[in-house]
Amino acid sequence: MTGLLAIGFLLAVSLAIGLYGVRAARTTPDFLVASRRVAPGWNAMAIAGEYVSAASVLGLAGLLLKDGIGTMWFAVGFTAGYVAVVALVAGPMRRSGAFTVPDFAEYRLGSPGIRRLCGMIVLVIMWLYLVPQFKGAGVVLQLVSGTPYWVGVVLAGLVVSGSIALGGMRSATYVQAFHYLVKLAFIAVPAVYLMVHVGAETRSAAFTPVSAPDGWSRPLLDIGGAGHPLLATWSVLVATTLGAIGLPHVIMRFHTSSSARVARRVAVRVIALLGVFYLFPVVYGLLGRVLTPHLVRDNATDTVTVVLPGQAVPGVLGSVLTALVAAGAFAAFLSTSSGLLLALAGGLSHDLFGSGLSRLRAAVAAGAGVAVLLSLPASHLDINVLVGWAFAVAASTFCPLLVLGIWWSRLTVAGAASGLATGVVTATGAAFLSAATDWHSGVFTVLLAQPAAWTVPLAFLTMIVVSRRGVPPEGAERAALRLHAP
Repeated sequence: MTGLLAIGFLLAVSLAIGLYGVRAARTTPDFLVASRRVAPGWNAMAIAGEYVSAASVLGLAGLLLKDGIGTMWFAVGFTAGYVAVVALVAGPMRRSGAFTVPDFAEYRLGSPGIRRLCGMIVLVIMWLYLVPQFKGAGVVLQLVSGTPYWVGVVLAGLVVSGSIALGGMRSATYVQAFHYLVKLAFIAVPAVYLMVHVGAETRSAAFTPVSAPDGWSRPLLDIGGAGHPLLATWSVLVATTLGAIGLPHVIMRFHTSSSARVARRVAVRVIALLGVFYLFPVVYGLLGRVLTPHLVRDNATDTVTVVLPGQAVPGVLGSVLTALVAAGAFAAFLSTSSGLLLALAGGLSHDLFGSGLSRLRAAVAAGAGVAVLLSLPASHLDINVLVGWAFAVAASTFCPLLVLGIWWSRLTVAGAASGLATGVVTATGAAFLSAATDWHSGVFTVLLAQPAAWTVPLAFLTMIVVSRRGVPPEGAERAALRLHAP
């Protein structure tokens, strides 16, 4: 009951804050980029709140519990991605004046067809990313209240789509900044308490697996016991680091800044905020290895963050700590879903079927509805696996498009289209093959489950080879000058 009250209070406050932004969402620029007038401090907290998703709050600790210390490379890649964003795309993307990634593609290449292709890829990435958020909401609400899984999925979809449809980017900004603070406090405070009061008792047991044959303590990833840990680790780092460059909701955020210089400053602040947060999921994974090993047997490792406080600290205090963690986890689902739905609405309405405020709001509702339907049968899938696929698709499509479009003036329409098609087909195809087939241990298991190690170079190579055989679009030099000139 305590957990349910905490989640209910969080939902009420989130809706109240979201409604504050309704008065400012009167035009398409208001709705998509808050008229480019978001203060740097608010923007950095909002981006961090949006980026710290179910994969960070639940998935990282669950993977650490199940697969070992090597899974913390996900956190390294998630944070390092923003270093790449600062270095390669934040400033030029803001100078482009575009609202969305498809907007930028049409501006840079002068092709409405490229815009539509990018709009469809946005939908693929956003739905892959939305499903684990709604899945997490269903799992957490089921744990703290006993309601069926689908109730949490539907509730999260209704709350997020309602808030975003009314207030757009400005509402999302305020809500996400608030959620970052909630997540940091509600995840960090129980983690610190558990370290102080429980950690000393479990320290010797926690490191028992060092010599165990399952390799839990090895600082490299081993996907499903398939072997080739160095390849798996490298592929995850490629997906998470370069995927951040290509995530539409991440790129969209930098258009809310007043200038390119401010956009870069915001990205640097985000790196610091993410670094602070990622100190804490490891606590839940390590303690869960000792106190909740049954979650591995039950295939419920994604729940360790919520289950652990009550297991470690029985009684009223344990219930309070569980309520805090549950509310922090729910904040992660809501804030990330807000940004994803905004980018999804931009892809559906602004980039594919015509702009306008009423169409954008309808697109939010439609996008959330599809995501809810896709999430209902996904309760058995690991959150980080789904998010990893979204990052792999983004790294294999929009990362090559943005990097080459910004830094190489010879990119052509045919080259961009060929590379985008190659990246989305290979990355999504590998993900679905991985889910549908049961390979025995070996390199194919790794290359399908984490395909970025080969799909990203293939997409880059395709864009370069095809472009070199064609002629850059008229105005390419002028567009490149605008991207780089102060």
